[in-house]
Amino acid sequence: MLEKHPNRKKDKYNPYTLTITEGHYYLSFKDGRGKQQNIEIDEMLYQTFDRFELEDISHLNRVSRHIEHSELTDETLNDRAFYKAERIEDIVSESIEYEQLHRAVSELPEVQRRRLKLYFFGELTYEQIAKLEGCKYQAVQCSIKAALKAIKKFMK
Repeated sequence: MLEKHPNRKKDKYNPYTLTITEGHYYLSFKDGRGKQQNIEIDEMLYQTFDRFELEDISHLNRVSRHIEHSELTDETLNDRAFYKAERIEDIVSESIEYEQLHRAVSELPEVQRRRLKLYFFGELTYEQIAKLEGCKYQAVQCSIKAALKAIKKFMK
């Protein structure tokens, strides 16, 4: 099974292509001699390159829709001066932290994980979760506190 991103327009300076084959992630490019290279990479690096590709596409769309075709004014120049692009180190660090958080949540007992998701992502109160699960408010509260404590311990 080969998965590419064929619908993406690419910047002419983007030298690589990302693919997934049978659950393995690959980065393909031509080296300095013009020889095609295919390198297997891990999922996190694949996702980082994928995000860069999407950001490049977003930038290309903005440029083609007006930014560079508009008249330069004090306001647009000021916006450009204060716009700070994220550093690659920050992006990778954030990606690693998200991966650790995901792993920490996945290692929680099923009840804690479910209640934590209902509370933070389902935006339910302790009372609503207790009613939904047919248990006491204190049980939900203790379960969520224990889950947060376990996550904090895992993240250190």
